[in-house]
Amino acid sequence: MEKRKLEALRIKWTEKLRIKNNFDVRLECIDDNAWHKTGDLKIDTDDKKVLLQLNTANPKHENLEEVIVHELMHLKLWPLDQLMETMIDAHYEKGTKAYDFAYAQFMTTLEQTTAELTKMFLLEFGENRNLSYGRCKAQTGFNALYDKLKSLE
Repeated sequence: MEKRKLEALRIKWTEKLRIKNNFDVRLECIDDNAWHKTGDLKIDTDDKKVLLQLNTANPKHENLEEVIVHELMHLKLWPLDQLMETMIDAHYEKGTKAYDFAYAQFMTTLEQTTAELTKMFLLEFGENRNLSYGRCKAQTGFNALYDKLKSLE
């Protein structure tokens, strides 16, 4: 997708998600095959600036609008994210099994919540409402997993 179209989507979604009056968000297209993420955010909460990075060289997602919405949802959830990480740090010692468990559970729940909110908004307001199944393609197929289970008997 061309940068002009991605920039238009950034503008649309920062307005739709009520971000534009709270943060300055700049889009950066990463054209580097070594970068393995599809999207990322760099947040400066003190200066209220955000760098929204998109992998335009080899994205794992087929729908970059979905990636834009997903990353901006992380920005909307940032205060909750920081609160939970602070609580985990306060209650568990880093490097312990309890800490690792709490942190992993929180991060999994955060990603699932972000993905679900993204799908809801995308399906309601998106220009491209086709959900990406790019990550599924890299997963092990059910039959291969089942064969491994059978060998445990």
